[in-house]
Amino acid sequence: MLRALYFSQDGKLRTDLSQIDMAFALQDQTGLLWVDFEATPNAETEPLLTKTFGFHPLAIDDALSESHSPKLDDWGRYLYIVLHSVVFDQQNQDIDTLELDIFVGKNYIVTHHDLPIEAVNHVWAITQRDDRFLKNGADHLLYRLMDEIVASFMPVVEQLDLSLDQFEDEIFGKYTPGTLERLFAIKRAVVLLRRILAPQREALNKLARDEFEVIDERDRIYFRDVYDHLVRMYDITESVRELVSGALDSYLSVVNNRLNDVMKTLTIITTLFMPISFIASFFGMNFFQPTIPLGIWTRWPAFLITLMIFILTPIGMFLWMRRRRWM
Repeated sequence: MLRALYFSQDGKLRTDLSQIDMAFALQDQTGLLWVDFEATPNAETEPLLTKTFGFHPLAIDDALSESHSPKLDDWGRYLYIVLHSVVFDQQNQDIDTLELDIFVGKNYIVTHHDLPIEAVNHVWAITQRDDRFLKNGADHLLYRLMDEIVASFMPVVEQLDLSLDQFEDEIFGKYTPGTLERLFAIKRAVVLLRRILAPQREALNKLARDEFEVIDERDRIYFRDVYDHLVRMYDITESVRELVSGALDSYLSVVNNRLNDVMKTLTIITTLFMPISFIASFFGMNFFQPTIPLGIWTRWPAFLITLMIFILTPIGMFLWMRRRRWM
């Protein structure tokens, strides 16, 4: 889907632009043109980027490949920026990244993405209702886009933190074999989030500190504000990562403790019944030649004495182990 809007100096907003209209809009240095490519075929996108806007082929290849980490390239009369938005799958505790490629010039912005991005759609809808973001130029519109993308990270971080709290309650309650799998899913999501935030933070730092031809010096403060948000977000994800590591250690500790309790119980049972097994096995062997009539071994006194030995032996061993503080 290809959509475009053009805000002229006289305050008129147009959204029904053809390719020729875009070329004329680019000649108006006082207006602002925003062209958004969403899941548009490369055969339709590449001619516009090459002929109408005149972007460098390397920058176009990067934009169409959709396989880059966040970065910022300065091409003089325009900037090429790669940003990432995230979508969180709460059921599978999984994060999916959505790449957004942005070309920013003095009087235009070109955005390209293969999948719908909520932040882009939100800013697009805002510009239809309120033209204040269009009046301040392309760099201010770029700030608004970046601010929305960065703001979209916070619900994901909060959801990961909430999932981790629920996991910790499950650890010390009744955990299942899927508990460890969900924990590693949260860990993978946090690691992926940090890999996105780190280079994205550096790109924002360049916009906030460096001098670019297409960025007004007065607007750097806005990008510095977005950069501060990313720094705080990165610190939060670092804290969540440490909590995940701590939760994993707690899980392994709880599992080991429960395993030790099970082994302790089984060992006690085995130890208590070991003398009984020995007595029954020893006297069940037929290699003794009794010197008295065999009938005495089958009467009640012999049975009762043997039964008392079977009962008192484990009890005595149990009391002896308690005295030695083995249990």
